[in-house]
Amino acid sequence: MNHYYLLGRSGLRVSQLALGTMNFGVDGFHAAYGKTEEEAEPIFHQYLEAGGNLVDTADFYTAGESERILGRLIDRAGVRDRLVLTSKATNTVDPADPNASGNGRKHLVRAVEGSLSRLGTDYIDLYLLHTWDRITPVEEVVHTLDDLVRAGKIRYAGLSDVPAWYAARAQSYAEAHGLAPMINVQLPYSLVTRGIEAEFVSMAQSLGMGLTAWSPLGGGLLSGKYRRTGEGMSGTGRLTNPDAAGREINPGDWKVIEALEGVAADLGRSMAQVAINWVATQPAVASVIVGASSPAQLASNFGALDFEIPADARRRLDEASAPDLGLPYGMFTPQYQSWVVSPGLGIGDKPAGYAPPVFNGAAQPTA
Repeated sequence: MNHYYLLGRSGLRVSQLALGTMNFGVDGFHAAYGKTEEEAEPIFHQYLEAGGNLVDTADFYTAGESERILGRLIDRAGVRDRLVLTSKATNTVDPADPNASGNGRKHLVRAVEGSLSRLGTDYIDLYLLHTWDRITPVEEVVHTLDDLVRAGKIRYAGLSDVPAWYAARAQSYAEAHGLAPMINVQLPYSLVTRGIEAEFVSMAQSLGMGLTAWSPLGGGLLSGKYRRTGEGMSGTGRLTNPDAAGREINPGDWKVIEALEGVAADLGRSMAQVAINWVATQPAVASVIVGASSPAQLASNFGALDFEIPADARRRLDEASAPDLGLPYGMFTPQYQSWVVSPGLGIGDKPAGYAPPVFNGAAQPTA
């Protein structure tokens, strides 16, 4: 992978695939499918060899073990300056302490210091709220992140899993007061999870945030491992493990899986590759976060960037997975507005070719 793009309205260059390290470590909340340091190291090196530079972790992953393992791997490989290291904080690190969670200044400052120590670095390239805590004033969050940027603890600030109105408020407040902007919003996005298209995509485009997508395979549902049977579903993985928490699969999901299987067969690609490619080439998406249980699986994921989904195949996927966003979003479609707002007229914001993309490289990528 040798194509990199700016993340949001910033100068930070990131690879189209990011490495998720939620499974680095065998302690805490994510231990059920965690990897030891010895198992994680070849996955990490496979990512580096493929040209990836965006690595995602959080203080909450495997009770901090993900950050510790990642810090040691980065140190041994001597690649700290090359990587765009991302971490996050919101979730509790001490259930007995009410200020050891949430997005208040006290917790965020302590969380950054803890992550820096575990990662063995003196700065984090991109630091995100892990999720909205529903109560901390957005102004306090923005000022805290700005202070951390000014102190050199973090280089850039962003958000993960927050409401669109909250992200818009944070960005607008930062702009109005000359504070560090939010360059990123990290959200779940896949062929079976398209709810963010109602507001987040246009918000990110309008307000200068790069969208980084997590769970592009729908929690493994689009990996190709699962098939519908008379008894329900076959396949080995979290979704068929009665002891693991998984999503409920509905008829709409099977419709998507069947369309994806057909497109993948036509293209001679795996279902996972087509699913990742679809997300990576959607509007506003800057990078797709992929995890892996082995170097071979990660190498296969990188194959998702080597081809283009033809227009007719993309249309099949789009139609099979189309979300029902309801009102008022249905009023914002070209069809509705050409019927009611500007009937009989063709009105657009800019003519075709008004602002062609800038690409500095030997060849423009096809996907």
